[in-house]
Parts: sequence; structure tokens; C-alpha cells
Amino acid sequence: MIDSHCHLADEVFQDDLEAVIERARGSGVDGALCVLDATNEAEAARAVRVAALWPAVRFAVGVHPHQAGVFADRLDDVEAHVRAAIEARAGTCAVGEIGLDYHYDFAPREVQREVFRRQIQVATQVGRPVVIHTREADEDTLAILTERGPAVSGVVHCFTGDAMMAERAVGLGLHVSFSGIVTFRAADSVREAAAVVPDDRLLVETDAPYLAPVPHRGKRNEPAWVGHVADRLAEVRGVAPDMLRARTAAAFEALFGRDLSG
Repeated sequence: MIDSHCHLADEVFQDDLEAVIERARGSGVDGALCVLDATNEAEAARAVRVAALWPAVRFAVGVHPHQAGVFADRLDDVEAHVRAAIEARAGTCAVGEIGLDYHYDFAPREVQREVFRRQIQVATQVGRPVVIHTREADEDTLAILTERGPAVSGVVHCFTGDAMMAERAVGLGLHVSFSGIVTFRAADSVREAAAVVPDDRLLVETDAPYLAPVPHRGKRNEPAWVGHVADRLAEVRGVAPDMLRARTAAAFEALFGRDLSG
């Protein structure tokens, strides 16, 4: 089983990172994708320790839409900045998380869209999939991905849309990843979406330290709890939990590559 999206280099894990990793391994988590903010040098430094403690962890790096405003007056710097961040971290297998967030609007929307486009361009040039963040921006997100064409591979992480949105994402060649939200009582539309994603496009994640699944909701999330997400997805899809875990691990490897040694 693989946690396809977590933030282990976040400062909230700094004091007990070794214990967090041991709990993950003890819970049957074989690896994880650790997502890094390309504008955060302190996080990049903490990632060195993550890699040393858990060699099976791979990395994604990109400019989150919340940080897109950093480049508002220097959009031409985006590509070089992201390329440098990829090259600085061994085991970087994806560009992300990138995308659009119209809920918080921490950066102007036109800037978010342009930073998103430029990072997709980098990803296609260097042959990496993208990890997509989309919140209250699904139509613009899909429009930008559509204009970039079939060369774009990647995953819509922490999926919160409905079944139609999931089918549209899959139709673009994307994977779809479900977080602890799928365990929440009111998330019927997310569970309906989880039922229609093909086996070879389905991923599981924690988005740790955020969105802890039931029965840990409200606590700091961690990769050890991705099994709760997998178990709920297995129930929704009517398959054995072990089968769901194996299928999502295979889907992860198909998208990000089989070598999890970092």
C-alpha cells in the first residue's frame, strides 16, 4: 500500500518524524509520495531527513496555487524555478502540487492559471506527471488540462468532486486520488465518484497532516492511517481490502514509476 500524497516534510512532523514513519511501516505502508512546496526552502531542507529515514519515499515539487502570487510580477521565472527544484531533489518523480484554488484566492486567478500552465509545460518537457490541486475551480482546471492535450499525465489529488467530474478527469487520461474525505459521513458524492473510477486510475492518499480519516478525524493526519481510506474505498467498490490496496499500489507504480528507492 502506498500513500500517494502526504507532506512529511511539513514542520508539524519535525519533532516525531521517526515515530511517524515507523507507524506507517508498521501499518503496511510500503512507500509514499512526499509533496514539497517549490517556494519553501525550509521544507526542502527537511525533505533531506525524510529521504534518509524512509528511502522508499519519492517526491513531488511544484508551486501550489496559494503561492502562485510570488510570481505575479515575474511569470517568466516560473519554469526555471520549478526545473531547479526538480533537479535539486533526487527521487523527484512529479511536478506538484499545482493547479487552481478559487476558494481562498490567495493569488489572483489569472496568475494562478498562468503559473499552472507553465508548470504543466515543464512537466511535459521533463517527462513527469503532474499532481493537481483543484478547489472550486474544476472547469478552469479541466480546460487548461484539455488545452495542453494528451501529453499530460497525472493525478487529481484529494478528489472532492462528483462522479461526472471523476469521469471527465479519467477521460483526460488522469488518475484520481481519494483522501480521508471519503470516510466522512456527508461525503456521499465523493463516494459515488470513487465507485466509477477504473481500477488502474485509482489512488489512495492521506494528504497528511490534513484531513485525517474517520476514526481519527480532527487529529493530525499521518501516512499510517491511509489504510482507513483504502478500507472505505474497498467497501464502496465491493472488493476485498487487500485487493484494493494491491490495485492502488499498482496504479501508483504505473503513474510514478516502480523504483521507490529514492
